[in-house]
Amino acid sequence: MTSSAAPVVHVRAPGKINVFMRVGAVMDDGYHDVATAYQAVSLYEDVRAYPADDFSVSFRGSIDTSTLPTDGSNLAIKAAKLLAKKTGYTGGVRLEIEKHVPIGGGMGGGSADAAATLVACDALWGTEATKDDLHALAAKLGADVPFALLGGTAIGTGRGDRLSPALATGQFHWVLALPESQLSTPTVYTELDRHRERHSHDIAPAQSKPSVDTAVLQALRAGDPQMLADSLTNDLQAPAIHLAPTVGEVLELGEMNGALAGIVSGSGPTVAFLTPDLDGALDLQIALSAARLKAVRATGPVHGARIIGD
Repeated sequence: MTSSAAPVVHVRAPGKINVFMRVGAVMDDGYHDVATAYQAVSLYEDVRAYPADDFSVSFRGSIDTSTLPTDGSNLAIKAAKLLAKKTGYTGGVRLEIEKHVPIGGGMGGGSADAAATLVACDALWGTEATKDDLHALAAKLGADVPFALLGGTAIGTGRGDRLSPALATGQFHWVLALPESQLSTPTVYTELDRHRERHSHDIAPAQSKPSVDTAVLQALRAGDPQMLADSLTNDLQAPAIHLAPTVGEVLELGEMNGALAGIVSGSGPTVAFLTPDLDGALDLQIALSAARLKAVRATGPVHGARIIGD
């Protein structure tokens, strides 16, 4: 007598780099509008979904996952429950997540988990949600979740969840200096507001409705790493460095060792270095590793959340 294995759906979703991040003035509700250019990169989260009567999640992977919650506060569990409520599904799911995107590093690892969970549960449960349905649910879970569904390269406005695909040709080679510490996104935004108050006489006032510079779009369209390096911008970089001064030291180190440019990804503290080619990425990875920094190579753009055949 043979027993069949429990059905499983395996979905892979990418981390992201914000190659451009302009943050608007703080609004009455405490939030900020942003204008960002996302690029999905080949540092992935793998989510496997199994049938279950209730909802559970467990983690493993190349990074320390011991601090991650596994209760209802986890974003992947929230994603599964949101889809179940939307579609009327009455069962549950057991999620096993293999993490490689740094936690609290500004690369959207939790968002990738949530996006992958939506796709995996939809397939496992046969709920047949449309792309628009999934995008609407993703937007309720967080600003970066819709992009983890989409992947590729895109412009995000509003809270970052209003997406417009952007043309990017060729392949960009990145080296990511991964942090030992974490930065809270709300804390970084609060520090940005304080930074702007402190330097109100030295910097231009923040726009209420920021936009992405055309130079970034031209660089992505041309597939030219030097053009993109010249256009990298992140309003959250200064406050991230203020909160974690070692981030500034890492930026200097990378740019002294062959990077075309470096940028704090999102709210940090991960630093993404753009290199001219694969050889440049290999050389920089070796140099950062020699300085006792954890560094990985990644390429972009890559696909968003999608089902993988095991």
